[in-house]
Amino acid sequence: MNRQVFQCPECGLHYRDQATAQACEAFCSQHKACNIDIAKSAIENEERQS
Repeated sequence: MNRQVFQCPECGLHYRDQATAQACEAFCSQHKACNIDIAKSAIENEERQS
């Protein structure tokens, strides 16, 4: 099964849904930093927790 992945163009983190990637992009572009609560759901962090 090939699932679509969405990337935040500001920080480069990847998400399983477009809404989260867009929320990450909005936060990153406004604050020039990542929101820890949003970044927790990034695919990169899921793989580290396994």
